Amino acid sequence: MSTLPEHPMDDFPVRQLTFSFDAIEFQDPLWSRTKPEFSMFINALGIHVPYFERYLVKSMRAAKAEITDERLRRDISAIIGQEAHHAKNFVVLNQWLSQRYPKVAQFDQQAKDYFADHAKSDSLRRLVGYTAGYETFTFLSGMIVLQNFEHWFKDSDPVMKALWIWHQVEEVEHGAVAFEVYKHLYGEREWYRKWMILVTLLHIAKETLKAYMHMARCEGWLRNPLRGAGKIGYCLVMLGRFVKSALPVFKRGYHPRNHPMVTSRQDPIQIAWRRYEHAGGEVLDIDHQKMAKILQVEAAAA
Repeated sequence: MSTLPEHPMDDFPVRQLTFSFDAIEFQDPLWSRTKPEFSMFINALGIHVPYFERYLVKSMRAAKAEITDERLRRDISAIIGQEAHHAKNFVVLNQWLSQRYPKVAQFDQQAKDYFADHAKSDSLRRLVGYTAGYETFTFLSGMIVLQNFEHWFKDSDPVMKALWIWHQVEEVEHGAVAFEVYKHLYGEREWYRKWMILVTLLHIAKETLKAYMHMARCEGWLRNPLRGAGKIGYCLVMLGRFVKSALPVFKRGYHPRNHPMVTSRQDPIQIAWRRYEHAGGEVLDIDHQKMAKILQVEAAAA
């Protein structure tokens, strides 16, 4: 088996994966039986994501023309490839979710229009700054989700488990690219990068809460006030975890590859999945047996 770079952000590949949402068990959007609230939270979070990813592609293509560093140019090509495949899968996922939740199609169109309009009108600094700010949270969510695998994915649908592991692994892999592009072009304007982190956090929270509340109503979670408060509280707590994990990004000298969640607590599932997929393992659905096999590959390589 050929070896992978030790750090996940080094020489990361583009994986052309397509997931079959028609194969989801029971066609149930609450696909995590371990934590149904997590299913709803991440479904809600993901609705506007494919259109940000298309915005990112536009941003990185525009920035690449201004960059001469060959390593960074290669990483830009790789993040464009990864995010294009993410967007392709998540657009289809939204279509699947809209069969259960009537307003998802509306939310999907609103997100599509919002990011398409901004991709046309934003300056290069805004394109790159917004992308770097937003990628702060997709990168951190990658680490948070993978490190809580047992709490949220242990008993869950194999297709959705596979989708989110793939997505979160790749968000970690390219988690430094937009940051490095911004620093390369506008490094003297550190205040603007930090401002964009706050701007994108508010956008992510607003879009997630809007979709989560609609889904919770459709599932009947809000009929009982006490139960509804608990379900809504879960969404707020999850968003709070994003905020807490983002605190290091405001420190002087911050770089994503040195974030403590990547360095001191390197996630074993991320490492194992990368090695398994690199060796030719099939990763479009992951049940209990395959997860055990994936982790065995990592144990053998250790």
